[in-house]
This record gives sequence, structure tokens and C-alpha cells, in this order.
Amino acid sequence: MADNSKLNLDVPRHLWYSQEHVWVDDSVEPAVLGITEYAADQLGELVFVDLPAVGSRVEAGDEMLELESAKSVEPMISPVSGTVRYVNSALEDDASIVNDDPYGEGWIVKIELDDEEPELLAAEQYEDLIK
Repeated sequence: MADNSKLNLDVPRHLWYSQEHVWVDDSVEPAVLGITEYAADQLGELVFVDLPAVGSRVEAGDEMLELESAKSVEPMISPVSGTVRYVNSALEDDASIVNDDPYGEGWIVKIELDDEEPELLAAEQYEDLIK
């Protein structure tokens, strides 16, 4: 892929990031997760998000769900461990919300986190990763 697709992408400072391009907002309970603008850009227009069941457990490093675009089907790897408390059911009708607003209306799941500290990147570290 051309490097210019990585320029001028939004990387909100208050979020944490995984190397698999998932963002985590742990300033609220339950924590909110979604994919980064970079990931949404790389995937292309999303057509389907296979949401997990509310109440299901996720472990850090496990595939949590699948994201389907016109180009490919990619797993979303959970950077955290915990219990799914909410899913963004609006995505069932229009998965492209993730492309349009990945850090807002395009959130994917809300997870009640386990007590362990996940290994996440600060915004500056994530920017270095996607350069």
C-alpha cells in the first residue's frame, strides 16, 4: 500500500491503541473499543460486522469478531480481556458507520475489563507504528 494513505489520519490522544489497530477508551466503564481510522481506511468500506454476543468473554489476543469489507474479511483482535456488556447494534444495519466515524458513532463493543493491565500503545507510539 502507498504510504500516502497513512498521512493525516486522526489518532485521538485520550485513547489507547493495539498493534492490531484497535482503540480502547478505558476512561469510561465499561471500556469502549473500536478500530482505528487507519484500519478502517485499509479495510475499505465495511459491509458487515459480526458482533459478539453480549455477556461473552474475550481474552486479550483472541479474535473477537470479524469485519467484512468489499475487499476482505479481517478479524478484530481484542487487546483486552473482559466481558462484552454492549455491542453497537446500529452496525447491523449500516457497518459503514465505522468508516465514517471510527472514534465516535462507529464504536464496536463495550467491555467490562478484567483487572489486569493490557499492553497498549499511547497515541504517539501508535502514530510511529502506522508511519
